Formats: sequence, structure tokens, C-alpha cells
Amino acid sequence: MIGVNQNGAATDSTTRSVIEQMTAMEHEQVLFCQDKATGLKAIIAVHNTVLGPSLGGTRMWNYATEEEALTDVLRLSRGMTYKSALAGLNLGGGKAVIIGDSRTQKNEALMRRFGKFVNSLGGKYITAEDMGIGTRDMEWVNLETEHVAGLPEYLGGSGDPSPVTAYGVYMGMKAAARHQWGSESLEGRKVAVQGVGSVGATLVEYLVKENAKVTIADIWEPGVKALVNEFGVSAVAPEAIYDVEMDIYAPCALGATVNDETLPKLTCAIICGAANNQLASEEKHGRAVMEKGILYAPDYLVNAGGIINCYWEVIGYHRDAALRQAEDIYTTAAEIFKVASERNIPTFLAANELAEERLERIGRVKLPM
Repeated sequence: MIGVNQNGAATDSTTRSVIEQMTAMEHEQVLFCQDKATGLKAIIAVHNTVLGPSLGGTRMWNYATEEEALTDVLRLSRGMTYKSALAGLNLGGGKAVIIGDSRTQKNEALMRRFGKFVNSLGGKYITAEDMGIGTRDMEWVNLETEHVAGLPEYLGGSGDPSPVTAYGVYMGMKAAARHQWGSESLEGRKVAVQGVGSVGATLVEYLVKENAKVTIADIWEPGVKALVNEFGVSAVAPEAIYDVEMDIYAPCALGATVNDETLPKLTCAIICGAANNQLASEEKHGRAVMEKGILYAPDYLVNAGGIINCYWEVIGYHRDAALRQAEDIYTTAAEIFKVASERNIPTFLAANELAEERLERIGRVKLPM
């Protein structure tokens, strides 16, 4: 285990590179975890704890390189800070990634060892589910630490947060439709959903109920076939989703799918989905989508339903309260779209400023008297 924090000394080029990235994105702490016996390789990133303990899910993915994993966890944890701030939660931003194939390498021993690393942070980081991680995995983590959210209901938790995440995305999409077309109705709108895991599949259900015309794509063929059979939606190969005729592009899998290669292909008027870090470069592609006339619903705004659900689990779970707060994403999104339009700035910038204003205000409150 190697711990690197803002006060740590750089000892080699690799460490200096990590600290340079931490400094650039203003992270408080990054914890590198490895355990030979279980094969665990993980990174926990704590971005900001001004509003409260950092809370963010653990993602298990077979990253091509450790550098790729580090970049992902740093971006994701920063996004969690902004996500909680915009949602009005008393939480900071953190995230964890486990390097490996969740379908073949995940087991009880590995997850419990990871739980020990989470516990070593003494509550500064609270973990939960993310891509490749489910409620059963959180049960194993919980055997080694109490700093866990997203536990099954029979253990006093709130269960899978994915349905609340999908509901928040749906609310954000309706707010975007109202801003772009003058009506929040999605009936007849062509929506391309890229990624139909737990969140994407639930979003598809909302869209179908509103009579949207849905096309889906995912690398997991059984999931695609199940949705086609259940809802009669169209499906295309993963690489073909960007060429589909669409009104709305809903990325709900990995990030950076709005990039130099895909953006010229997209015919949509709205980008609104559950994936984190949808823009390959926030500055470059955030401005590019605006110039193209596309309304981008900032991902950390509209996918905040999951963290809202976990927050209520931490303070005392009430499902209706979590859903009501997720519904407020509609109002916040509408405000951000309005500000961005009036000031002629990208929506990501308007959202960032709103989140940073809350961080600054509460930061001042917490200063010693």
C-alpha cells in the first residue's frame, strides 16, 4: 500500500507525476492498494471533504494500464465533489477503482481485502456500488468496514441505487427537452441509449413508457436481447450507436464517448445520460457541443440520483425522500440551462460555477470563529 497526500514528498518520477495530477485537480489524498494474496489492485481517490466525508462508488474495470485507472479515478472523484455540491448534499467527493475483470476476478476475499483499505481511511471515504460492483460485493466490504452505502435492504441498507439514478437522468432529460423544444414530453423523440446496464435498462423503461423511440447498444449481448424482447426497442452494434438518427444521445456506460471522433457523427439536439465524464475533454468538447447547437446536460448533475440515494441511507433511509430529491434535478438542470443560455457559456461551466459557489460558501461557514 502506498499513500500519497498533499503533504507527501515526491520520491521518484512516478510519484511526482501523481502529485502533479492531484495538484492540478485539487485532490486531498490518493491511496494505492495492492494485496498479493487476493490479487487486489485498487486506487481510492479523495477529492474534497469540505461539505462532509467523501462518498462515491467503487468501479471494477479491466483497465489497459494503471495510468488509465489513475486518470479515471481522479476524474470520477472530482466529479463526485461537484455532484454532491449541486445536489445539495453534505458530502464530499471520492471514488475507487479496482483493476480487473469483475466477471472473472471478483470474489469475497478480494472485496473484503478492499474493505480493509477503505477502513484504513477512518471514514474519510464511504464506498458504494458502481460499474462492475453490486450489493453482494458491498456486503463483503461491509464485513471489514462500516464505511459503506448501497447495502441490501435486509441489512438495513437501501439496496441498488440504480433505479434512483435512472430517475434523475430521466428528470434531467425532460428538463433538457423543455429548454430545447419548449415541451418536456419525450413522446416520439428518438433516443439512443449507449450502455444498458442497471441504470441504462431502467432509463429505457422510463422512455418506453413515454412512447419515445429508443435504440440501444451494449457490449453485453444478453442484456441487449432482454430489453429488445421485453420492450421492442431497436438495437445496433456498440460501434454503430453514434451513426443512429437521434434527437437525444444518452451515454450510460463508460465516459469520454463525446470526443473528436464521435462528435461529428452525432445528429442529436441533446446529450443527457448516466455515464460519468462523458466529455473526453470538458473544456474542448463542452464548447464544441455548444457550438454545434447541442444542449449538454452535465453528467454529474443528472446522474446524481445514486449518490442522493446513498446519502439518505447514511443519514436514515426514506425511499420517497430520495426520489423527491432526485426529482429536484429537473429544477437545477433548468436553472443551469437558463444561466448558460443567458450568458452564452457552455452548460458544464454554468454547472461548475454553481457547485463551486456552494463549496466556497460552506467552506467559509466551517472556518474557526
